[in-house]
Amino acid sequence: MLTATLVSSQQTPATVEIALDAQAATRPFPHYWEQVFGSGRAILSLRDSYRRDLRAMKSATDIHYVRFHAIFDDEVGVYSEDAQGHPVYNWSYVDQIYDGLLDAGVRPFVEMSFMPRALAASDKPQAFWYRPLPSPPKDYAKWEALVYNFARHLVDRYGVNEVSQWYFEVWNEPNIDFWTGEPKQSTYFELYDRAARAVKRAGQRLRVGGPATAQAAWIPQMIQHSLQLQVPLDFVSTHVYGNDLSKDVFGTDETIDRSEIDRSEMVGRAVQKVKTQVRASARPDLPIIWSEYNASYKNEIDVTDSAYMGPWLANNIRLCDGLTTSMSYWTFSDVFEEQGVIKTPFYGGYGLIAEGDVPKAAFNAFAMLHRLGDRRSQPDLANALVTKRPDGGFAIAIWNYAAPGTTSHTNQNVHVTVAGWSGTPRFHVEILDRDHGSALAAWQSMGSPVSPTREQYERLRRAAAETQKLDGTSTFMLPPLGLALVEVDLR
Repeated sequence: MLTATLVSSQQTPATVEIALDAQAATRPFPHYWEQVFGSGRAILSLRDSYRRDLRAMKSATDIHYVRFHAIFDDEVGVYSEDAQGHPVYNWSYVDQIYDGLLDAGVRPFVEMSFMPRALAASDKPQAFWYRPLPSPPKDYAKWEALVYNFARHLVDRYGVNEVSQWYFEVWNEPNIDFWTGEPKQSTYFELYDRAARAVKRAGQRLRVGGPATAQAAWIPQMIQHSLQLQVPLDFVSTHVYGNDLSKDVFGTDETIDRSEIDRSEMVGRAVQKVKTQVRASARPDLPIIWSEYNASYKNEIDVTDSAYMGPWLANNIRLCDGLTTSMSYWTFSDVFEEQGVIKTPFYGGYGLIAEGDVPKAAFNAFAMLHRLGDRRSQPDLANALVTKRPDGGFAIAIWNYAAPGTTSHTNQNVHVTVAGWSGTPRFHVEILDRDHGSALAAWQSMGSPVSPTREQYERLRRAAAETQKLDGTSTFMLPPLGLALVEVDLR
């Protein structure tokens, strides 16, 4: 049996009692949330700071793939044309980019974007600082040839056994301003069809999919289109953010905000929506990949830079379990320039690691949640994930959700007990909250310096490492925005 009781008042901390049964039934619990991560655009992966952050991710999580924009952008030098208009391909930077990922022990999740200037029908850029071109190709045959030669080069360089383990995704968010073809959907489908067939010509075992839409859009249409025209589709992909509007994702006027845990489920509800759509389609077992998600698509310090991300991430893992193949957090690092060169370490950036190699609270949350077991106990609690490890021990994530920036939410007094075990359980508790493991609080206590000194950066890195750790106790206080990982050794 697994139970939870919540008792609270305005004057005293809430009491959370969690009783575990060591003999309770379990089910598989794949770590779908920590296998794919997004990052800044392709060319940034050549920087030493990017590669340091990637090594840090590899040491703390089960990262398998990295996805980024702009492998076809002019700064990568992939495509040009000679005086007669014939394509000229250059894979020099592509090789360095993908070699760097593979050397770090991760594989590319290949997003094929954006349009090279020499191939673009329009040179009007999208609004990002690095000015990508969201244009359709001026010649779809040349686009198809680019994709084929790109994929063929990768197979020749790395071998089909390796590249068949990658993913090839056609474009990024074609339903909004990253694609200027009109009508958007039909012109994207032509772009997709050409690219998907080109990938398969390079190797039938290569995996290709899309539509990589914003706001959980176009999935039924994508599946139907691929079936009607017999176009390859090995997975579907789409995106959602916690502050997307309900009218854009669900076509409703409801408010889905962050004030309470049961009102902050934009991501979880979108994941359920798409799972339902795929199940109802002619391809109900098609893999679903959320190739971007986060709590916010805006720059909000109190969200992505703060301890809020601990409870938010854990709760979304709870909500999305069993509904997706994988989810790619956007992004693992603030080596990132969509709004320009970063001016200060904390500004609401998407990354898990701030400028200066400073892990944020969200990084620590991923590192803690990585230690969850590979089987999950039932029933589903609203504020906990109870998992079991192969050795029979428990790993339990417990969180005290509160709205971003809140100061009035109640502490929780948590007590964990274990039944069905003849021995004496040994407990280890790690707690992440605003005062433990959050470099944001340390930065703010310094006066929020725009450009910290080297000594200040060292202090920030030390603060980031100082989560609260308790041994030998099953009772602890969990503050608002707190995430606890309780490890129970039953040996």
